[in-house]
Amino acid sequence: MTTILVVLAVLAVVVAGAYGAVAWRERRSAPGDPAAAREARVRQHRYEAERHGSQGDTWQRGQRDSSS
Repeated sequence: MTTILVVLAVLAVVVAGAYGAVAWRERRSAPGDPAAAREARVRQHRYEAERHGSQGDTWQRGQRDSSS
């Protein structure tokens, strides 16, 4: 019985430590540089727009090929 309690206690400490590490990392990176965050959002939107456009071109090309 003691062994089970020790294993559960160690497991609880490991889980609490992992949660604390992730929470600390998120808190540390939260304020950040507003310009860098804005630039990252712009880059993400540009990538999504380019990807969406290329998928539309592929779909239209497939429609033209199959209608011939």
